[in-house]
Amino acid sequence: MPNIKEVVNRISSVTSTQQITKAMKMVAAAKLSKVQHQVLQMRLYAEKLTTMLENVTAEIGIDQLPLQCYTEERSVKNLLLVVMSSDRGLCGSSNVKVFRSVLHYLQVVVHDLNPAQITVLPIGKKALAYFKKSAFRLIPDYVGLSHHLVFEHISPVADFLSDAFLKHTYDQILLGYNMFQSAATQVPVVERFLPIARSTTHTASQETLIDYIYEPSKSALMEVLLPRALQVQLYKALLESNASEHGARMTTMSKATDNAEGLLKALRLTYNRTRQAAITREIAEIVAGAEALAI
Repeated sequence: MPNIKEVVNRISSVTSTQQITKAMKMVAAAKLSKVQHQVLQMRLYAEKLTTMLENVTAEIGIDQLPLQCYTEERSVKNLLLVVMSSDRGLCGSSNVKVFRSVLHYLQVVVHDLNPAQITVLPIGKKALAYFKKSAFRLIPDYVGLSHHLVFEHISPVADFLSDAFLKHTYDQILLGYNMFQSAATQVPVVERFLPIARSTTHTASQETLIDYIYEPSKSALMEVLLPRALQVQLYKALLESNASEHGARMTTMSKATDNAEGLLKALRLTYNRTRQAAITREIAEIVAGAEALAI
């Protein structure tokens, strides 16, 4: 039987831990509620912007500028990976799933590249710590970007990535992050950022059949729409990653709280048994002493 004082100390310790995990769960739930609303709004905006972009590009030849610059398919000799993670832990396997997904992509899709041809731009301290151990080149300038999830702070990063592609510094740029589905479900994805994949099929929707009058010209409109679409894509990916982090942390802390409750029940049962055994032992000693005196 364990010592009663040890059991009491353990109960006190688990109770304190449970209070912490419960508080972290509530904080994560509050943050998730706010970010989830932003994600849903941004998805709608991104869909409408993509539709508008498809309408404009439908009648523009692929050899016309500026579309050609952003859709140019090259032989991939230099690859840039933008990997998004959290700054803090206690969010389950959320970050590990992204890292594994990125490494799997590298092994399967671009397996002919050596580490010297791959550059990683980590967003989040966990991504920086993970890829520091790899042989890839790092761009650590935007690690703390997840603290400033405002479009005005994100757009310069998208412009930096666009300039790097247009200047042929990188032949392809990929985004690796967790796509938010629910608090319990986050799907790691690796999607192409640049070059822009141009659809070869025309949808038969009413919107694409409309003959728009453009003012100014289509090319001038593309010069504005293309950078904006890339900025929105990066911002949306960061919001998805942030929402996934809060959802994963809320789920993890909820499980930790439930586990703590189960452990407390077992410890209380152990405490009661130990206490009862001590009382029984004391009664037995008193009875034995009384019988000895009676003799």
